[in-house]
Amino acid sequence: MINNFFGNLEALNLQIWVFFGFPLIIFLGILLSIKSRFVQLRKFPQTLRLFWGYVTGGVDTTSGVHPMKAFFASVGGAVGIGNIIAVCAAIQVGGPGALFWIWVVAIFGMILKYSEVYLGVKYRKKNQEGQYVGGPMYFLKFAYKKNSWIGSLVAVLLCIYGVEIYQFQVVSETMSINFGIHYLIFTLFFLALVIYSGSGGIRRVGNICSFLMPLFMSIFLIMGCWVVFMNISEVPNVIALIFKSAFSGAAPLGGFVGSSIFLTVSQGMKSGCYASDVGVGYAAVIHSESSVQEPEKQASLIFIDFFLDIVFVCTMSVMIILSTGLWSSPLPATLLIQTALSQYFPYMGIFMPLFIFILGYSTVISYFSVGLRCSEYLCPNKGKFRFIVFSILFFLIFSFFESRHALTVMSLVQLTLLGINLTGTYLLRGEISFDLDADYEASPVPVLS
Repeated sequence: MINNFFGNLEALNLQIWVFFGFPLIIFLGILLSIKSRFVQLRKFPQTLRLFWGYVTGGVDTTSGVHPMKAFFASVGGAVGIGNIIAVCAAIQVGGPGALFWIWVVAIFGMILKYSEVYLGVKYRKKNQEGQYVGGPMYFLKFAYKKNSWIGSLVAVLLCIYGVEIYQFQVVSETMSINFGIHYLIFTLFFLALVIYSGSGGIRRVGNICSFLMPLFMSIFLIMGCWVVFMNISEVPNVIALIFKSAFSGAAPLGGFVGSSIFLTVSQGMKSGCYASDVGVGYAAVIHSESSVQEPEKQASLIFIDFFLDIVFVCTMSVMIILSTGLWSSPLPATLLIQTALSQYFPYMGIFMPLFIFILGYSTVISYFSVGLRCSEYLCPNKGKFRFIVFSILFFLIFSFFESRHALTVMSLVQLTLLGINLTGTYLLRGEISFDLDADYEASPVPVLS
Protein backbone atom coordinates (compact mmCIF):
# COMPACT_ATOMS: atom_id res chain seq x y z
CA MET A 1 0.00 0.00 0.00
CA ILE A 2 2.83 2.42 0.88
CA ASN A 3 4.57 1.70 -2.43
CA ASN A 4 1.33 2.37 -4.32
CA PHE A 5 0.82 5.62 -2.42
CA PHE A 6 4.31 6.90 -3.18
CA GLY A 7 4.06 5.59 -6.73
CA ASN A 8 1.01 7.80 -7.27
CA LEU A 9 2.84 10.72 -5.65
CA GLU A 10 5.80 10.22 -7.99
CA ALA A 11 3.50 10.22 -11.03
CA LEU A 12 1.76 13.36 -9.80
CA ASN A 13 5.13 14.95 -9.11
CA LEU A 14 6.32 14.37 -12.68
CA GLN A 15 3.10 15.75 -14.16
CA ILE A 16 3.31 18.93 -12.08
CA TRP A 17 6.95 19.43 -13.02
CA VAL A 18 6.25 19.02 -16.72
CA PHE A 19 3.11 21.13 -17.00
CA PHE A 20 3.75 23.73 -14.30
CA GLY A 21 7.31 23.78 -12.91
CA PHE A 22 9.27 23.78 -16.17
CA PRO A 23 7.08 26.32 -18.02
CA LEU A 24 7.21 28.70 -15.05
CA ILE A 25 11.01 28.50 -14.84
CA ILE A 26 11.47 28.99 -18.58
CA PHE A 27 8.92 31.81 -18.87
CA LEU A 28 10.20 33.84 -15.93
CA GLY A 29 13.82 32.98 -16.71
CA ILE A 30 13.48 34.29 -20.27
CA LEU A 31 11.58 37.37 -19.10
CA LEU A 32 14.18 38.38 -16.51
CA SER A 33 17.08 37.46 -18.79
CA ILE A 34 15.77 39.78 -21.49
CA LYS A 35 15.05 42.53 -18.96
CA SER A 36 18.59 42.26 -17.56
CA ARG A 37 20.14 41.78 -21.03
CA PHE A 38 21.45 38.39 -19.86
CA VAL A 39 23.41 39.88 -16.99
CA GLN A 40 24.22 36.35 -15.78
CA LEU A 41 26.45 35.89 -18.83
CA ARG A 42 27.37 39.50 -19.59
CA LYS A 43 28.67 40.31 -16.10
CA PHE A 44 30.14 36.95 -15.18
CA PRO A 45 33.79 38.17 -15.46
CA GLN A 46 32.96 41.12 -13.21
CA THR A 47 31.40 38.76 -10.68
CA LEU A 48 34.60 36.69 -10.67
CA ARG A 49 36.60 39.82 -9.80
CA LEU A 50 34.14 40.66 -7.03
CA PHE A 51 34.39 37.10 -5.73
CA TRP A 52 38.18 37.26 -5.68
CA GLY A 53 38.03 40.61 -3.91
CA TYR A 54 35.94 39.11 -1.13
CA VAL A 55 38.37 36.19 -0.83
CA THR A 56 41.51 38.31 -0.62
CA GLY A 57 40.30 41.63 0.78
CA GLY A 58 39.05 42.69 4.15
CA VAL A 59 35.30 42.89 4.68
CA ASP A 60 33.52 44.58 7.55
CA THR A 61 31.54 41.83 9.29
CA THR A 62 30.28 43.79 12.28
CA SER A 63 26.82 44.00 10.76
CA GLY A 64 26.52 40.46 9.45
CA VAL A 65 28.17 37.28 8.21
CA HIS A 66 31.17 37.49 5.90
CA PRO A 67 29.87 37.33 2.29
CA MET A 68 32.07 34.30 1.55
CA LYS A 69 30.71 32.43 4.57
CA ALA A 70 27.19 33.08 3.31
CA PHE A 71 28.29 32.07 -0.19
CA PHE A 72 29.76 28.74 0.86
CA ALA A 73 26.82 28.00 3.17
CA SER A 74 24.57 28.48 0.13
CA VAL A 75 26.88 26.40 -2.10
CA GLY A 76 26.89 23.69 0.55
CA GLY A 77 23.13 23.49 0.22
CA ALA A 78 23.19 23.46 -3.58
CA VAL A 79 26.14 21.15 -4.24
CA GLY A 80 24.99 17.86 -2.84
CA ILE A 81 24.33 14.24 -3.62
CA GLY A 82 21.91 15.27 -6.35
CA ASN A 83 24.85 16.64 -8.34
CA ILE A 84 26.39 13.18 -8.53
CA ILE A 85 23.62 10.62 -8.14
CA ALA A 86 20.47 12.41 -9.36
CA VAL A 87 22.11 13.67 -12.58
CA CYS A 88 23.45 10.19 -13.32
CA ALA A 89 19.98 8.77 -12.79
CA ALA A 90 18.63 11.42 -15.18
CA ILE A 91 21.12 10.31 -17.84
CA GLN A 92 20.14 6.66 -17.36
CA VAL A 93 16.44 7.43 -17.74
CA GLY A 94 16.45 10.33 -20.20
CA GLY A 95 19.70 9.70 -22.07
CA PRO A 96 22.79 11.93 -22.55
CA GLY A 97 20.62 14.75 -23.92
CA ALA A 98 19.34 15.36 -20.39
CA LEU A 99 22.62 17.19 -19.73
CA PHE A 100 21.71 19.80 -22.35
CA TRP A 101 18.49 20.58 -20.51
CA ILE A 102 20.39 20.77 -17.23
CA TRP A 103 22.46 23.52 -18.88
CA VAL A 104 19.26 25.27 -19.94
CA VAL A 105 18.11 25.25 -16.32
CA ALA A 106 21.48 26.69 -15.31
CA ILE A 107 21.25 29.64 -17.71
CA PHE A 108 17.78 30.69 -16.66
CA GLY A 109 18.10 29.47 -13.09
CA MET A 110 20.98 31.89 -12.52
CA ILE A 111 18.81 34.94 -13.05
CA LEU A 112 15.92 33.49 -11.04
CA LYS A 113 18.09 32.71 -8.04
CA TYR A 114 19.83 36.09 -8.39
CA SER A 115 16.40 37.73 -8.14
CA GLU A 116 15.49 35.71 -5.04
CA VAL A 117 18.70 36.68 -3.26
CA TYR A 118 18.43 40.32 -4.36
CA LEU A 119 14.93 40.57 -2.90
CA GLY A 120 16.05 38.74 0.22
CA VAL A 121 18.84 41.25 0.89
CA LYS A 122 16.75 44.26 -0.08
CA TYR A 123 13.82 43.46 2.22
CA ARG A 124 15.76 41.95 5.12
CA LYS A 125 15.32 43.14 8.69
CA LYS A 126 17.34 43.09 11.91
CA ASN A 127 16.18 40.79 14.69
CA GLN A 128 16.36 41.36 18.43
CA GLU A 129 20.01 40.29 18.50
CA GLY A 130 20.88 42.84 15.82
CA GLN A 131 21.43 40.18 13.14
CA TYR A 132 20.17 40.49 9.59
CA VAL A 133 17.33 38.09 8.76
CA GLY A 134 15.54 37.79 5.45
CA GLY A 135 14.17 35.48 2.82
CA PRO A 136 10.94 34.88 0.91
CA MET A 137 8.80 35.08 4.04
CA TYR A 138 9.82 38.74 4.27
CA PHE A 139 9.75 39.94 0.67
CA LEU A 140 6.63 37.99 -0.34
CA LYS A 141 4.60 40.22 1.95
CA PHE A 142 5.17 42.97 -0.59
CA ALA A 143 4.24 40.71 -3.50
CA TYR A 144 1.04 39.37 -1.97
CA LYS A 145 -0.06 42.48 -0.09
CA LYS A 146 -3.62 41.26 0.44
CA ASN A 147 -2.46 37.80 1.46
CA SER A 148 0.35 38.41 3.93
CA TRP A 149 -0.22 34.93 5.40
CA ILE A 150 1.62 33.51 2.36
CA GLY A 151 4.90 34.56 3.99
CA SER A 152 4.09 32.34 6.97
CA LEU A 153 3.09 29.48 4.65
CA VAL A 154 6.46 29.69 2.89
CA ALA A 155 8.22 29.69 6.27
CA VAL A 156 6.35 26.48 7.20
CA LEU A 157 7.28 24.87 3.88
CA LEU A 158 10.93 25.88 4.32
CA CYS A 159 10.86 24.29 7.77
CA ILE A 160 9.76 21.04 6.09
CA TYR A 161 12.30 21.46 3.28
CA GLY A 162 14.93 22.29 5.90
CA VAL A 163 14.79 18.67 7.05
CA GLU A 164 16.60 17.15 4.06
CA ILE A 165 15.40 13.59 4.56
CA TYR A 166 16.60 12.28 1.17
CA GLN A 167 20.27 13.16 1.46
CA PHE A 168 20.27 12.34 5.18
CA GLN A 169 19.07 8.84 4.36
CA VAL A 170 21.50 8.34 1.46
CA VAL A 171 24.45 9.32 3.66
CA SER A 172 23.32 7.00 6.46
CA GLU A 173 22.86 4.07 4.08
CA THR A 174 26.16 4.68 2.28
CA MET A 175 28.25 4.95 5.43
CA SER A 176 26.62 2.01 7.21
CA ILE A 177 26.95 -0.31 4.19
CA ASN A 178 30.50 0.63 3.19
CA PHE A 179 32.01 0.78 6.68
CA GLY A 180 29.94 -1.90 8.38
CA ILE A 181 28.39 0.49 10.91
CA HIS A 182 24.99 -0.39 12.28
CA TYR A 183 22.46 1.72 10.38
CA LEU A 184 20.60 2.98 13.46
CA ILE A 185 23.81 3.81 15.32
CA PHE A 186 25.18 5.88 12.45
CA THR A 187 21.79 7.54 11.92
CA LEU A 188 21.72 8.72 15.54
CA PHE A 189 25.34 9.90 15.33
CA PHE A 190 24.70 11.76 12.08
CA LEU A 191 21.55 13.31 13.51
CA ALA A 192 23.46 14.64 16.53
CA LEU A 193 26.18 16.03 14.25
CA VAL A 194 23.60 17.79 12.05
CA ILE A 195 21.80 19.36 15.02
CA TYR A 196 25.07 20.61 16.52
CA SER A 197 26.36 22.07 13.25
CA GLY A 198 23.07 23.48 11.98
CA SER A 199 22.06 25.02 15.29
CA GLY A 200 25.15 27.25 15.10
CA GLY A 201 23.45 29.27 12.39
CA ILE A 202 24.75 30.48 9.04
CA ARG A 203 28.07 31.54 10.56
CA ARG A 204 28.95 28.05 11.80
CA VAL A 205 27.58 26.35 8.68
CA GLY A 206 29.57 28.80 6.56
CA ASN A 207 32.76 27.96 8.44
CA ILE A 208 32.20 24.25 7.86
CA CYS A 209 31.21 24.54 4.21
CA SER A 210 34.02 26.98 3.38
CA PHE A 211 36.41 24.18 4.32
CA LEU A 212 34.55 21.16 2.94
CA MET A 213 33.37 22.55 -0.41
CA PRO A 214 36.76 23.69 -1.81
CA LEU A 215 38.29 20.43 -0.59
CA PHE A 216 35.68 18.29 -2.34
CA MET A 217 35.66 20.32 -5.54
CA SER A 218 39.45 20.33 -5.86
CA ILE A 219 39.71 16.55 -5.48
CA PHE A 220 36.70 15.86 -7.69
CA LEU A 221 38.01 18.20 -10.41
CA ILE A 222 41.42 16.52 -10.49
CA MET A 223 39.96 13.01 -10.58
CA GLY A 224 37.25 13.89 -13.10
CA CYS A 225 39.64 15.65 -15.46
CA TRP A 226 41.99 12.67 -15.33
CA VAL A 227 39.21 10.22 -16.25
CA VAL A 228 38.03 12.41 -19.13
CA PHE A 229 41.65 12.91 -20.31
CA MET A 230 42.22 9.15 -20.33
CA ASN A 231 39.16 8.85 -22.58
CA ILE A 232 39.82 12.00 -24.61
CA SER A 233 39.19 10.20 -27.91
CA GLU A 234 35.57 9.67 -26.84
CA VAL A 235 34.89 13.30 -25.94
CA PRO A 236 33.90 14.51 -29.47
CA ASN A 237 31.44 11.62 -29.78
CA VAL A 238 30.09 12.30 -26.30
CA ILE A 239 29.47 15.98 -27.02
CA ALA A 240 27.78 15.13 -30.31
CA LEU A 241 25.59 12.56 -28.54
CA ILE A 242 24.55 15.11 -25.89
CA PHE A 243 23.27 17.61 -28.45
CA LYS A 244 21.77 14.99 -30.75
CA SER A 245 19.83 13.14 -28.07
CA ALA A 246 18.71 16.41 -26.44
CA PHE A 247 16.18 16.73 -29.26
CA SER A 248 15.56 13.08 -30.03
CA GLY A 249 15.81 11.25 -26.72
CA ALA A 250 17.91 8.18 -26.06
CA ALA A 251 17.97 6.15 -22.88
CA PRO A 252 19.76 2.89 -22.03
CA LEU A 253 16.97 1.21 -20.08
CA GLY A 254 17.08 -2.42 -21.07
CA GLY A 255 19.91 -1.67 -23.49
CA PHE A 256 20.06 1.33 -25.81
CA VAL A 257 16.44 2.06 -26.58
CA GLY A 258 14.68 5.14 -27.85
CA SER A 259 13.33 7.52 -25.29
CA SER A 260 10.86 10.24 -26.02
CA ILE A 261 11.97 13.84 -26.11
CA PHE A 262 9.43 14.39 -23.33
CA LEU A 263 11.34 12.07 -21.00
CA THR A 264 14.73 13.55 -21.92
CA VAL A 265 13.61 17.13 -21.29
CA SER A 266 11.74 16.30 -18.08
CA GLN A 267 14.60 14.33 -16.56
CA GLY A 268 17.18 16.96 -17.46
CA MET A 269 15.20 19.91 -16.16
CA LYS A 270 13.95 18.10 -13.07
CA SER A 271 17.45 17.03 -12.01
CA GLY A 272 18.81 20.48 -12.86
CA CYS A 273 16.19 22.14 -10.66
CA TYR A 274 16.80 19.73 -7.80
CA ALA A 275 20.58 20.12 -8.05
CA SER A 276 20.40 23.93 -8.02
CA ASP A 277 17.28 24.46 -5.87
CA VAL A 278 15.81 27.08 -8.19
CA GLY A 279 12.81 28.84 -6.67
CA VAL A 280 13.07 27.25 -3.23
CA GLY A 281 14.15 30.44 -1.49
CA TYR A 282 16.65 28.91 0.93
CA ALA A 283 19.53 30.83 -0.72
CA ALA A 284 17.71 34.11 -0.05
CA VAL A 285 17.53 33.25 3.65
CA ILE A 286 21.26 32.48 3.82
CA HIS A 287 22.55 35.40 1.75
CA SER A 288 20.33 37.85 3.64
CA GLU A 289 22.63 37.47 6.64
CA SER A 290 25.63 38.80 4.68
CA SER A 291 27.36 41.96 5.87
CA VAL A 292 27.37 43.30 2.29
CA GLN A 293 24.98 46.23 1.98
CA GLU A 294 24.49 46.18 -1.81
CA PRO A 295 21.89 43.59 -2.88
CA GLU A 296 23.35 43.52 -6.42
CA LYS A 297 26.79 42.49 -5.19
CA GLN A 298 25.66 39.72 -2.87
CA ALA A 299 23.12 38.40 -5.38
CA SER A 300 25.67 38.31 -8.21
CA LEU A 301 27.63 35.64 -6.29
CA ILE A 302 24.83 33.29 -7.34
CA PHE A 303 26.36 33.24 -10.85
CA ILE A 304 29.48 31.58 -9.44
CA ASP A 305 27.29 29.34 -7.29
CA PHE A 306 25.65 28.01 -10.46
CA PHE A 307 28.97 27.67 -12.24
CA LEU A 308 30.32 25.44 -9.47
CA ASP A 309 27.02 23.61 -9.05
CA ILE A 310 25.84 22.88 -12.59
CA VAL A 311 28.66 23.67 -15.01
CA PHE A 312 31.31 22.15 -12.80
CA VAL A 313 30.04 19.30 -10.59
CA CYS A 314 26.98 18.14 -12.58
CA THR A 315 28.71 18.34 -15.96
CA MET A 316 31.84 16.64 -14.67
CA SER A 317 29.75 13.81 -13.18
CA VAL A 318 27.97 13.25 -16.50
CA MET A 319 31.17 13.47 -18.55
CA ILE A 320 32.76 10.81 -16.35
CA ILE A 321 30.03 8.24 -16.96
CA LEU A 322 29.60 9.16 -20.64
CA SER A 323 33.29 9.08 -21.55
CA THR A 324 33.75 5.71 -19.82
CA GLY A 325 30.56 4.31 -21.39
CA LEU A 326 29.13 3.29 -18.02
CA TRP A 327 25.99 5.37 -18.50
CA SER A 328 24.42 2.54 -20.53
CA SER A 329 25.33 -0.18 -18.02
CA PRO A 330 22.69 -1.78 -15.75
CA LEU A 331 24.45 -0.44 -12.65
CA PRO A 332 22.32 1.60 -10.24
CA ALA A 333 22.92 5.37 -10.41
CA THR A 334 24.43 5.32 -6.92
CA LEU A 335 27.38 3.23 -8.16
CA LEU A 336 28.08 4.80 -11.56
CA ILE A 337 30.62 7.44 -10.47
CA GLN A 338 32.28 5.13 -7.97
CA THR A 339 32.66 2.38 -10.59
CA ALA A 340 34.03 4.81 -13.19
CA LEU A 341 36.58 6.34 -10.83
CA SER A 342 37.63 2.93 -9.47
CA GLN A 343 38.97 2.05 -12.94
CA TYR A 344 41.63 4.74 -12.52
CA PHE A 345 42.04 5.29 -8.78
CA PRO A 346 42.47 2.84 -5.88
CA TYR A 347 40.44 2.70 -2.66
CA MET A 348 37.31 4.23 -4.18
CA GLY A 349 35.27 2.01 -1.88
CA ILE A 350 36.58 4.27 0.90
CA PHE A 351 36.89 7.62 -0.85
CA MET A 352 33.49 7.63 -2.56
CA PRO A 353 31.48 7.10 0.63
CA LEU A 354 33.48 9.93 2.19
CA PHE A 355 32.62 12.12 -0.81
CA ILE A 356 28.96 11.26 -0.35
CA PHE A 357 29.25 12.10 3.34
CA ILE A 358 30.83 15.52 2.65
CA LEU A 359 28.19 16.42 0.05
CA GLY A 360 25.24 15.17 2.06
CA TYR A 361 26.45 16.61 5.35
CA SER A 362 27.04 20.11 3.91
CA THR A 363 23.61 20.11 2.27
CA VAL A 364 21.72 18.82 5.31
CA ILE A 365 23.25 21.34 7.73
CA SER A 366 22.71 24.24 5.30
CA TYR A 367 19.02 23.40 4.96
CA PHE A 368 18.76 22.76 8.70
CA SER A 369 20.07 26.26 9.48
CA VAL A 370 17.46 27.74 7.12
CA GLY A 371 14.73 25.71 8.80
CA LEU A 372 15.82 27.11 12.15
CA ARG A 373 15.63 30.69 10.86
CA CYS A 374 12.14 30.08 9.47
CA SER A 375 10.98 28.47 12.71
CA GLU A 376 12.18 31.56 14.62
CA TYR A 377 10.24 33.72 12.17
CA LEU A 378 7.07 31.73 12.92
CA CYS A 379 7.60 31.54 16.66
CA PRO A 380 10.40 33.77 18.02
CA ASN A 381 10.38 32.25 21.50
CA LYS A 382 9.92 28.49 21.04
CA GLY A 383 10.35 28.05 17.29
CA LYS A 384 13.93 26.79 17.45
CA PHE A 385 13.11 24.09 20.01
CA ARG A 386 10.00 22.98 18.10
CA PHE A 387 11.93 22.74 14.84
CA ILE A 388 14.64 20.59 16.41
CA VAL A 389 12.01 18.20 17.82
CA PHE A 390 10.22 18.09 14.47
CA SER A 391 13.47 17.46 12.57
CA ILE A 392 14.47 14.60 14.87
CA LEU A 393 11.12 12.87 14.32
CA PHE A 394 11.13 13.55 10.57
CA PHE A 395 14.69 12.30 10.08
CA LEU A 396 14.11 9.14 12.12
CA ILE A 397 10.75 8.26 10.53
CA PHE A 398 12.00 8.61 6.95
CA SER A 399 15.17 6.67 7.78
CA PHE A 400 13.00 3.57 7.43
CA PHE A 401 11.50 4.51 4.06
CA GLU A 402 13.05 3.99 0.64
CA SER A 403 15.24 6.90 -0.41
CA ARG A 404 13.17 7.49 -3.56
CA HIS A 405 10.11 8.05 -1.37
CA ALA A 406 11.98 10.68 0.61
CA LEU A 407 13.07 12.31 -2.67
CA THR A 408 9.43 12.45 -3.83
CA VAL A 409 8.39 14.27 -0.66
CA MET A 410 11.25 16.77 -1.03
CA SER A 411 10.41 17.32 -4.69
CA LEU A 412 6.74 18.06 -4.00
CA VAL A 413 7.62 20.58 -1.29
CA GLN A 414 10.12 22.13 -3.71
CA LEU A 415 7.43 22.44 -6.36
CA THR A 416 5.08 24.21 -3.98
CA LEU A 417 7.79 26.63 -2.90
CA LEU A 418 8.80 27.18 -6.51
CA GLY A 419 5.27 28.14 -7.53
CA ILE A 420 4.78 30.59 -4.66
CA ASN A 421 8.26 32.14 -4.74
CA LEU A 422 8.61 32.56 -8.50
CA THR A 423 5.12 34.03 -8.79
CA GLY A 424 6.06 36.49 -6.06
CA THR A 425 9.34 37.25 -7.84
CA TYR A 426 7.37 38.01 -11.00
CA LEU A 427 5.12 40.41 -9.09
CA LEU A 428 8.19 42.17 -7.66
CA ARG A 429 10.21 42.15 -10.90
CA GLY A 430 10.09 45.95 -11.02
CA GLU A 431 11.94 46.10 -7.67
CA ILE A 432 14.93 44.09 -8.91
CA SER A 433 18.04 45.91 -10.08
CA PHE A 434 20.51 44.22 -12.45
CA ASP A 435 22.92 47.16 -12.63
CA LEU A 436 26.09 45.78 -11.07
CA ASP A 437 28.10 48.87 -12.08
CA ALA A 438 26.02 51.54 -10.35
CA ASP A 439 27.12 53.03 -7.04
CA TYR A 440 24.60 51.70 -4.60
CA GLU A 441 22.84 54.03 -2.22
CA ALA A 442 20.73 52.39 0.42
CA SER A 443 17.11 53.37 0.08
CA PRO A 444 14.47 52.77 2.72
CA VAL A 445 12.46 49.61 2.27
CA PRO A 446 8.75 50.36 2.01
CA VAL A 447 6.66 49.39 5.01
CA LEU A 448 3.39 47.58 4.60
CA SER A 449 0.43 49.39 6.05
